[in-house]
Amino acid sequence: MNIEEQVELLMQGTEYGDEDLKKAMTAELRARLLIAEKENRPLRVYCGYDPTSTDLHLGHTISMRKLRQFQDLGHEVTFLIGSYTALVGDPSDKNKARPILTEEKVAENALTYTEQAFRVLDREKTKIRYNGEWLSKLTLVDLIRLGQNFTVQQFLARDNFSNRLEKGEPIYIHETFYALMQGYDAVAMETDVQVGGTDQLFNIIVAGRKLQEALGQKPLVGIIVAILPGTDGVQRMSKSTGNIVPINSGANDMFGKLMSVPDSAMSSYMRLVTRWSPQEIEKIEKDVASGAFHPRDAKMNMSSEITAIFYGEEDAKSAQENFIKTFQQKEIPDEMPEYELQDGQTVVDVILAAKLAESKSKARALIDQKGVRLDGEVLERGDMPFPHKGVLQVGKRKFVRVK
Repeated sequence: MNIEEQVELLMQGTEYGDEDLKKAMTAELRARLLIAEKENRPLRVYCGYDPTSTDLHLGHTISMRKLRQFQDLGHEVTFLIGSYTALVGDPSDKNKARPILTEEKVAENALTYTEQAFRVLDREKTKIRYNGEWLSKLTLVDLIRLGQNFTVQQFLARDNFSNRLEKGEPIYIHETFYALMQGYDAVAMETDVQVGGTDQLFNIIVAGRKLQEALGQKPLVGIIVAILPGTDGVQRMSKSTGNIVPINSGANDMFGKLMSVPDSAMSSYMRLVTRWSPQEIEKIEKDVASGAFHPRDAKMNMSSEITAIFYGEEDAKSAQENFIKTFQQKEIPDEMPEYELQDGQTVVDVILAAKLAESKSKARALIDQKGVRLDGEVLERGDMPFPHKGVLQVGKRKFVRVK
């Protein structure tokens, strides 16, 4: 890839919440890549992971996918385990303080992280480091000097802190240490590029860059990746909401959960999780929009691609065959009534007209329970226009062929 193609790939799926900031980071990334090429050296790239639990889900791997892109382009990647930052707990995406973990619990959780990470990263090209290596050596005086670079107002202006302040909920002093500690990670490793989710914007763009500059280093380039929506297509993927795709539960489970993702979230999954180039994704989206490619088939390809990343091509192919056999062939009867779709009809309209539910309230309840499917895909909303012709399934046993 030439430099412009590299920039396009590495900025794919990024989200800064500010177009000027995105342009600035894009320009800085381009400049760093040009310097690295001229000096014939790799960029030093890292992302930190706090081992606050034992298992990872697909949402955790978005930043790993970005790290892998840097690896494939020949750059030096460090998978940093936050052995010390995990003791504080990152407040960035929380509306209350995280529980403080013991060093023993952090160490226990960290054991599983690297093996799971190698489902995405190249084991031979990945450096594993723990930030306790340098954070454990900081003195109280060091912490005070780091803190001199920030104001209390900067921290209180962050949404999660300002919301808690407005509600009269506590903000603990130790929570403000987290950004200082993460910023110092970048200093300790003399980082060129740091990857992180949108919830890390302050820690990376403000804390990391500012501390590097204050301590005589060139400020890093922040690659801020979007947050992956869960299988509901709306809320961020999280164990607390139950909308996760685990990466350790087997190929069949992963494939099936990916096929349940709403069509509206497919673009996010393609850009954030697959190995496809921006051009390949753009073509798929155009073909789906024009009707040349059925959304179900596009999702099938997407699910197979993502499953192959974690379990290999053979297991992904087997998972696809099992899904088709179980959900698209076995459950659908050969004979069923037919219904002629009328202009302007919604999903609820068709369910009632085809006599698949006794009332609008029952139809909506079935939709809320994810009991309504079209060609095997869950329909999320009853008030949306009926999507396209196909086999409509309501509950386990009611089918109609919509023409």
